[in-house]
Amino acid sequence: MSAITTHVLDTALGKPGAGVPVRLEFIKDGEPVLLARAVTDADGRVGDFGPDELETGRYRLVFDVAAYAAGTGQDCFFPEAVITFTPNGPAGSHFHIPLLLSPFAYSTYRGS
Repeated sequence: MSAITTHVLDTALGKPGAGVPVRLEFIKDGEPVLLARAVTDADGRVGDFGPDELETGRYRLVFDVAAYAAGTGQDCFFPEAVITFTPNGPAGSHFHIPLLLSPFAYSTYRGS
């Protein structure tokens, strides 16, 4: 299983955020390094970003909210939602980072 997974819930439409482009990046020397690109599935999930093990440091998920909003006909105040996090845990830990999305707000939390 991928060490990092995510899903998007569209709170305005009351359904999963399917088709959201997402990037996983590692912050190295203050600059983002692309690790993976994915698009959420019909259930709004990305279950396999890779890597299976994480290097110690800072990571971020970048969600292309503008592309998703254009595809659903919604307004978009935040063209990107960027979630920066520092995963801490023993080797093999799993980190699930959900995004709750609406046209004028977003929030996140550490899922399970």
